[in-house]
Amino acid sequence: MPPTVDLSRFDNSWYRPGRPFWVQSLWFFLGQPLLRASLNPSSSLRRALLRLFGAHVGRGVVIKPGVRVKYPWLLRVGDYAWIGEDAWIDNLALVSIGANACISQAAYLCTGNHDWSDLHFALKLGPIDIGDGAWVGARAVICPGTKLSEGAVASAGSVASGELQPNGIYAGNPATLLRHRQLRSTGTITPR
Repeated sequence: MPPTVDLSRFDNSWYRPGRPFWVQSLWFFLGQPLLRASLNPSSSLRRALLRLFGAHVGRGVVIKPGVRVKYPWLLRVGDYAWIGEDAWIDNLALVSIGANACISQAAYLCTGNHDWSDLHFALKLGPIDIGDGAWVGARAVICPGTKLSEGAVASAGSVASGELQPNGIYAGNPATLLRHRQLRSTGTITPR
């Protein structure tokens, strides 16, 4: 009979999130609820809260209600980035979001997963790097170790892993390159 998974032997005691237990507890019981609160309409208060807990957050970053961040001290956000409603930054490892990057509604950035080939379901980590001007579409999933190069797009609902080319537009599960993004300046907003 082939071996089977034995979750009773799972052990991630080696993992250290980088802050004492009391800081983690303060974040989970006070900081995280304040960050997610829809009664707090202010991005400036959310930026201040994340900075208080060790995140590097640039100027003019827009952070909408409902955003979840596992560990703020493992988060770097560049100037004028946007993080949409209900985005989940599940950062057991470093997540870097570049300047002018957009993380749309309910996107999931996942830095940790389990080794499906391990009998004891070992934890595997990989940082996520979202380049300047990149865009993670609504409900997209960004897997551990993924890099969205400058201007890359992971379209709505896509599941991205590996390295996405600069200005590449990716869609699907797994996300594949559709074409390259052509940016232009119209000076106006055009309704669709």
